[in-house]
Amino acid sequence: MSGDSQYRKHLEALTEVSRAVVSDLYLEDILKLIVMVTAEVMNSNIVSIMLLNESTGKLETKATQAVSREYLNKPPLSLGEGIAGRAAKDNKPIQVLDVRKDSRYFNKSIAEKEKLCSLLSVPMSVRGKVIGVLSCYTSSPHEFSLEETALLTALSSQAAVAIENTELLVRTRIIQEELETRKLVERAKDILMRNNGVTGEEAYRRMQRKSMNSRKSMREIAEAIILADLNE
Repeated sequence: MSGDSQYRKHLEALTEVSRAVVSDLYLEDILKLIVMVTAEVMNSNIVSIMLLNESTGKLETKATQAVSREYLNKPPLSLGEGIAGRAAKDNKPIQVLDVRKDSRYFNKSIAEKEKLCSLLSVPMSVRGKVIGVLSCYTSSPHEFSLEETALLTALSSQAAVAIENTELLVRTRIIQEELETRKLVERAKDILMRNNGVTGEEAYRRMQRKSMNSRKSMREIAEAIILADLNE
């Protein structure tokens, strides 16, 4: 591949991942896109994304184009554990010429089965905070060049922003839904207080009992009370 065509290919990959930053795709779809684009531009047989679970402090595999169930179900890694764990802990890229011979690498049996050889693991970070690791494997010994490392680093940075944007959007939607629910519950409580001559505390308890007995959410109970009041 000529230098110009390779440059265009790299630019197209960065552009495609950049679109995910401002997209409204679900996180799972974004991760699949990142893995697919990275594998193509890096000529890799396996690319994987591990994200940091903040509650457990472990890196968990969230996306890969590997079809092996064994690879998909690889156990999580602690920070500093294995190659990906070290990349995340040190917040810098790490490459290995042959994972099957490197004592730091876990899951050597999977590497043998999947024909994994060289590895480049790059931390995914936003404003210095590591949220995961993007790893690229080859099936034969390969020394990743400075250009390849820079490209994977750029892709991981774009991916990290896309992931953070998606998570922020999800959290924002949850907060909005909680606020809307609170408003509806307060409105329904006022209706019960007015129509039944009860205190706010009693009105709220009645709604809770109704929710538990009917196995419906407080929001559903509140909406039913409001609708019934509007129809009277």
